[in-house]
Amino acid sequence: MQSQTHSLSPPANERQRVSSFVRAVGMLPILIILAIAFQLMSGYLLTGNFATAWGAGRVLSVQNMAIVAQQASINIVLAAGMTFVIITGGIDLSVGSVLAAAAMVGVLTSIDPGFGALGTVTLALGVGLVLGLANGALISVFNLQPFIVTLGALTAVRGLARLLGNDQTVFNRELPFAVIGNGTVMGIPWMVLIALAVVVLSWLVLRFTVLGVRIYAVGGNPKAARMSGIRVWQVILFTYGISGLLAGLGGVMSASRLYAANGLQLGQSYELDAIAAVILGGTRFVGGVGSIWGTLVGALIIAVLTNGLVLLGVSDVWQYIIKGFVIIGAVILDKLRQ
Repeated sequence: MQSQTHSLSPPANERQRVSSFVRAVGMLPILIILAIAFQLMSGYLLTGNFATAWGAGRVLSVQNMAIVAQQASINIVLAAGMTFVIITGGIDLSVGSVLAAAAMVGVLTSIDPGFGALGTVTLALGVGLVLGLANGALISVFNLQPFIVTLGALTAVRGLARLLGNDQTVFNRELPFAVIGNGTVMGIPWMVLIALAVVVLSWLVLRFTVLGVRIYAVGGNPKAARMSGIRVWQVILFTYGISGLLAGLGGVMSASRLYAANGLQLGQSYELDAIAAVILGGTRFVGGVGSIWGTLVGALIIAVLTNGLVLLGVSDVWQYIIKGFVIIGAVILDKLRQ
């Protein structure tokens, strides 16, 4: 019996090593393959010759990669907040609407010179935080389903954003915080730096703090977490507050980029991109497992996919269809991981 046990140990250990390697690498190979494929296809469209397609491709050019990074930055910020929520086993469908409401508040208050850049940004972030905490309170204190609560918030907050702007696009060409969306530091856009800062801070919280341990514990088994002394309602309230706060930050970034806000269109379907990024990054829908670095890779996959389809001249309609299949694929992938 001992010899049989020893003979089975190496394959078992090998499977564990392979499994650990797959979890560590995550979807990074998919991101690389996707970028290479779009580089070749975009080059082939320009030259009509696969022999010269690589050099003529535009996807991996420095200029285009900078564009991809900037386009991905808002989704990275939203997906970071979504990662906290989904690790606890929840969902936040309202982040796109919260983004629109925060952007609208930021642009409207910026018209009054008395607020200044710091005041308008603080108010916009505050709107996101309050709306996120409202979701968290309904879910944690009243024990309501996250899907239903945030679905209702998606509609209600979208209406609030439209109401604030009288259902019109609000412009401010002298936006005091426009540097966030259009400025650079040593050639790196502020939006990219902000997104990276959010990822690093989120990683530090999840990896090196007691709060991070409790977030994973609540997602893994909320009943056991409660019995061990963890105040589950506080953890859930925190995660939805963070999601709302980062959605507010996304609103500031969007408004600063556009010098404007629109309650109807701004942030539409952003929640789907954020959820897809989180699930593609390895966070499980059932909670308890997730990585902020995986979320970063997932967001970059979404950005490269969108950018590559645009460079290939794929119509907007087909882009929605393809991205929809990517989201379905992410859910299937999550099921296979379980």
